[in-house]
This record gives sequence, structure tokens and C-alpha cells, in this order.
Amino acid sequence: MEPLSNNSEENVDRFIVESIKTGCIWGLEGPDGWALCPSDKNDDIDVMPFWSQPEFAQAVCVDDWSIYKPVPVALDEFLDEWVDGMHSDLLLVGINWTEALEGVEMEPLDLAEEFDSEIK
Repeated sequence: MEPLSNNSEENVDRFIVESIKTGCIWGLEGPDGWALCPSDKNDDIDVMPFWSQPEFAQAVCVDDWSIYKPVPVALDEFLDEWVDGMHSDLLLVGINWTEALEGVEMEPLDLAEEFDSEIK
């Protein structure tokens, strides 16, 4: 499998294409729930990261993040239920972050629109 790119926008495109192909995405769950971290853009907003492949998610499970394990979420469930919930909770979505936890932070409804555009 080809590693993630240094280009965050390429990683977003890959996230959308691979997630549609496999029908699932990967988040990180630990003893206290799903992984969250502060946004790079706004300290008052948290980001919930997701990946298109379990190996990408597993790659960040080191040091402080070693308590987390990759967990699959069905893409339909994510788009139908999670997106609205994250929007209501004022969370952003981290998309295919690199091992250095770098990448795009996106509003959940904007991500859903990206999926809709690709599916049509």
C-alpha cells in the first residue's frame, strides 16, 4: 500500500475515493471514547481524526496516542449519523492525517458534500 502523501489535499481525495471503495472509514477509540485533539486553527474547537485505511490510523497510535486502537465505522453510518452529530457538537473532522498528525481539518457538512459530489 502506498503511504500517505505530504500533500494534504491529495490525502483528502484519497480518503474519499478509498472510503467509497471499501465502504468504511477508520477512527481511533480508547478507554475514554473516540480520539479528539485541539484544532490547529482554533483552540476552542476539537478535531476527530479519521483515515481511509486501518494502517494509516494505526501509524499514529504511538506515545500519547498509544491508548487508541483503529476501529471501523461504516461509511453510510458515518454520513447518515456521525456527520450531523459532529456538526452539532462543533467538532471538525481530521482527514487522513500523517504520522505527525498533520493534515486537513474540515467541517463535517463540507466533508459530506465532498462525498456526495464523488458518489454522483
